[in-house]
Amino acid sequence: MSANLYKNQESNVFKTWVLMGLFFVLIIMLGWYASWFYQDSSILYIAVFISIFMNIFSYWFSDKVVIKITGAKLADEKQYRELHDLVENLAITAGLPKPKVYVIQDEAPNAFATGRNKNHAAVAFTTGILKTLNRTELEGVVAHELAHIGNKDILLQTVVVVLVGFVTLLGDFLLRSTHSNSDNRDSRFATILLVAGIILVILSPIIATLIQLAISRKREFLADATGAMLTRYPEGLAVALEKIERHSGKMERANHATAHLFISDPYGEKTTMKKINFFHKIFLTHPPVYERTSALRGLSIK
Repeated sequence: MSANLYKNQESNVFKTWVLMGLFFVLIIMLGWYASWFYQDSSILYIAVFISIFMNIFSYWFSDKVVIKITGAKLADEKQYRELHDLVENLAITAGLPKPKVYVIQDEAPNAFATGRNKNHAAVAFTTGILKTLNRTELEGVVAHELAHIGNKDILLQTVVVVLVGFVTLLGDFLLRSTHSNSDNRDSRFATILLVAGIILVILSPIIATLIQLAISRKREFLADATGAMLTRYPEGLAVALEKIERHSGKMERANHATAHLFISDPYGEKTTMKKINFFHKIFLTHPPVYERTSALRGLSIK
């Protein structure tokens, strides 16, 4: 593959470290607020420890968490011989080690890639997508997922799963605790801090989620383009996306924490409409399908 297909690799690694740093600061801020509110400095130290632990855990184990959440199982090489061959051949073409191949028992057509690097990567496909797409279309989807690996999207996207989930849970816990103990503070300064803290607790998971969704949408466009250049047939992936959209439904184990990893929204939301307002679009896990297919059909593969 052309070297320029991987021009964003270093950028993705940098963004991953920046993202982990931002979550570190966010958790420290929540910890500081909790320690002030409860007048217990040990809470801040606990927050520092937890933030460091969660960053390390998300780097090394987030892919295993994703596999567990989605219910993916290793694809038997005999039963799914064609799928294994397709993944292996395209991985060779892309200059990548063959990732582990998983299958999810779900009729909704979908797929995702996960892992911390190309040597520790995995791709998963639902039984629905294997039934819905022909070989050419499935090849486009496999290439798309391998593109996420080659572009080093998987580390960035997989780490987000753990960090966003943790911030959301922490924020919800602190919000409930703050509300139930709001009578503990009555001074003017304390009231200001209380209000600021509540705002922080409310906004933290929202900000974390918006970061997650923005990352997902941007990386899908790049993976589409990279995958199309790998197969040299953009129409295959374009038709696959349209079929996935047409046959999509909510996956049995759909989860907001992992939704951005999939090639299509696991909740089955339709985005074939020609106009989607700005506020709706920023909360989508994926770009509208018509935007993705239009971009693919506008590619010129030489």
